[in-house]
Amino acid sequence: MIILRWLKQHRWLSGLIILILFGSGWLGYQKFGPKKISNVYELAVVTRQNIKKTVVASGKIKSQSQADLQFQTSGQLAWIIVKEGDSVKKWQAIAGLDQQELKKTLQKYLLDFSKERADFDEDLKITYRDKALTDTISRILQKNQYDLDKAVLDVELQDLTLKYATLITPIDGIITHIDVPLAGVNITPATAVFTVADPDHLEFEAIIDEVDIGLISLGQAGRLVLDAYPDEPISLTVDSIDFNSSLDSSGSTVFLVKFRLENNPGQKLKLGMNGEITITVAEKTNVLAVPLSSILENGTTTVQLVKDNTLINQTVTIGITSDDLVEITSGLTENQTIVVSKKSK
Repeated sequence: MIILRWLKQHRWLSGLIILILFGSGWLGYQKFGPKKISNVYELAVVTRQNIKKTVVASGKIKSQSQADLQFQTSGQLAWIIVKEGDSVKKWQAIAGLDQQELKKTLQKYLLDFSKERADFDEDLKITYRDKALTDTISRILQKNQYDLDKAVLDVELQDLTLKYATLITPIDGIITHIDVPLAGVNITPATAVFTVADPDHLEFEAIIDEVDIGLISLGQAGRLVLDAYPDEPISLTVDSIDFNSSLDSSGSTVFLVKFRLENNPGQKLKLGMNGEITITVAEKTNVLAVPLSSILENGTTTVQLVKDNTLINQTVTIGITSDDLVEITSGLTENQTIVVSKKSK
């Protein structure tokens, strides 16, 4: 009774109190009461889409035919008739060692051979002409034959050394590297390398991590984008896969996969150009698909299915995945709604 009397005497204050209580209740309901799922979560509808699984790898352009040419022996570099960037023809001589000492050495071996031959004939025709062929005489003749054969080999080896003093390219191509570009320098086989590469038969060599190499097979399609020509993608196919692994700059195990570049008009493509290739390893059309971020892995593969403003953990079976989509092979039907992620406040 006292409260009612007070409320009647202070009607304006009573109205204010009631309004505050009502507003507080409404705000509390909005904050703590049940909320519509679409206001809390980003949702997606299960639809049929096309999915493409890819592997992305970096690499560079190389020549299919490349030769590193080295002299067989040490000596003084007497002449070089090419420079980096020059075109050369198959079997063309490109550099040579000083042959004066080599020729003198060959003359010496020829004289040694002539002496051995004369001694052999003398022993055979005169010393043992009228004597019976005893075991001792037979062994002496055999030793003389060994000495003669050795002298012949010395001449033949020195003749080869003289021929190897001229460096000849085995392929048509362009000189891409010369270790020692100046004549008159003493060199060894390890310090004078001439590199010849064929510019008309190129390939892109991609570095594939070992975790992805099992997805790669011959004939798969790839889309190459070179750093030099980012707006001119090139369609390629896997031409070869190295059987033996390699190590990258960080020491990780990788495999080299090659893509043949069929055309190079005007030699627009250069050796060493860097690029990135996207290889299509699997592709399906018109399959049920959901966003990749909607998949939950908790021992089983599930999604959060929305039904009557309620979330249901639904077990699903997935197929191939792309960068942002995943195929659903069972567990969902078309036009169902699922949770993708929680909305940020």
